[in-house]
Amino acid sequence: MSTEATIADDTPKGADVEPLRLLAEDADDLHIISAALQDAIMRPVDIVWEPSWRRVTLQLSRFCWECGGTRVMSAMQFGDVIAVKSRRLPRGPEHALELLAMDFEPGEAPGGRVTLMFAGGGDLRIDVECLDAVLTDLSERWPARVAPTHLADGPEPA
Repeated sequence: MSTEATIADDTPKGADVEPLRLLAEDADDLHIISAALQDAIMRPVDIVWEPSWRRVTLQLSRFCWECGGTRVMSAMQFGDVIAVKSRRLPRGPEHALELLAMDFEPGEAPGGRVTLMFAGGGDLRIDVECLDAVLTDLSERWPARVAPTHLADGPEPA
């Protein structure tokens, strides 16, 4: 796992933190990036598939779990992409997509399939010749209006 930023769990709220820059070359690396991107928000138009360049780029508003309640604009790019498919994702530019997790399922080495899972049950599947993914923060941080919450046992009964 390549990282140019040190992430400390005890970072005071609002403290200066270096921009996050991570590289994923295997499933373990991708799971670390997945944790950093949990609850990131994007729109369908923020997903760009460039077949001739064999890459997929995502622009996201990342919730900075490591910074105590801020958000930052980030970009994630996958290289060596063979195919991209979506299932049950809205296409309208006004729809918000909330990223829950990413997973890598190995295929014929060194390739496989990256699956991005979104709230509401939609997913984006990216088939790669090999896993080559980069995440980087692009902007200054700003206070998040609301911190994401995760109910351990599902919603409370009405």
